[in-house]
Amino acid sequence: MRILLVQHLYFLNGIGGTEKICSTLANIFNANGHKVEIATNENVVGPPVFPLNEGIKVTNIFDPAVEQKKELPIYNYPGKNPFLWLKFKAKKKYHKWYNWRLKYTLGGEAKLYQYNLRKRSIAWNKYIDQLKPDLIITMSISSLLEITFGNTLRVPIINSVNGRPDYDYSNIWGDRKPYMVDMLINSFRYLDGVQILFDNYRSFLPSNFSGECRVIANPIELKDCTKLVEHSSTRERYKIIHVGRLDTACKQQHLAIEIFNKLAKKYSKWDLEFWGTGSDFDRLNHQINDLELSERVFLRGFTDDPLAKMRNADIFIFPSKYEGFGLALAEAMALGLPGIGFSTCSGVNQIIKHENTGFLARDEEEMLIYLEKLIQDPSLRRQVGVKAHLSMKGYNLEQMAEGWMKLIDTVITKKESNG
Repeated sequence: MRILLVQHLYFLNGIGGTEKICSTLANIFNANGHKVEIATNENVVGPPVFPLNEGIKVTNIFDPAVEQKKELPIYNYPGKNPFLWLKFKAKKKYHKWYNWRLKYTLGGEAKLYQYNLRKRSIAWNKYIDQLKPDLIITMSISSLLEITFGNTLRVPIINSVNGRPDYDYSNIWGDRKPYMVDMLINSFRYLDGVQILFDNYRSFLPSNFSGECRVIANPIELKDCTKLVEHSSTRERYKIIHVGRLDTACKQQHLAIEIFNKLAKKYSKWDLEFWGTGSDFDRLNHQINDLELSERVFLRGFTDDPLAKMRNADIFIFPSKYEGFGLALAEAMALGLPGIGFSTCSGVNQIIKHENTGFLARDEEEMLIYLEKLIQDPSLRRQVGVKAHLSMKGYNLEQMAEGWMKLIDTVITKKESNG
């Protein structure tokens, strides 16, 4: 069987959870004897970050000749030169006029979006027709929309949901226009199957989805899962750690810094350490300096071995606003680190069992209380860490592979029986 995985953006050079799962799925299918190709459509040059088995092909279908009508950027002049101010003001007025004219000519903002999308979907259709896959797996509903808008694909399609399903198509966080939401929801009718991470995520699928739905958790594969964090040893300094992209809108690292700031003077042997890169580095760095915590709170940047960093820590803090699965948290727990998150955070509240395998705080005040509780008691850290480690044993690559192969068999069989 020829299987095509589609992640239309951010696969090349990408270090996130979706890129990791896309590569993991490709390796699973390849190991089961299938021909596997991963396709993207992005104006970048670079390799996949996560390892792929020999024989897996990665194709970037980006073509600069595919027309995309783009609005011109609008911004204010930041300087004080009056001549440059006049120049930039005239430029801003022209850009506004150009953008208005572009949308007016095409029939509005939604029509402009659809015009560009249709150009890309035609390129996808041409590529898929040439490849002739037996199965397509999309890594998001946005990727599904990219390949199906205006196209008639007879190939069975399964979507891999790496978050809570409604995050993929709704306007919960205010970053999608109503017409985008409608188009994303409508694309569910093209699906023959969906993989979700937790059973309660079924209720977040739209009503127009009628395909096969299976719960298949992400795997937690550690090189040496028997070597747990040692909480009984005395250290010169102790670490609270966070691993993830620096994104305060989602990951809320700024809250961890605020909470730690209230405990820093009382617990002088403890530090807070962040591993990851992202657009909010400067914001967090300014916050650290403003609070005079530069010798206690560290932005370490990218690491290609986050597990080694977590093995050398004592507590994992994860104050995310929303998550699909919280892979870094799960890996930390598998290593025996006690974790703290918010009870309102999807994914986190499915992984942590409160006061058993970690702590779920209702707000920042409670998070501070649980953090201090763990700081004060190494035996509690060990007790919670061991339970956390045991709770992660069910998340393994074998179960993921078995779940996916069963889902594929069911979808292919139904598709063939329905003609």
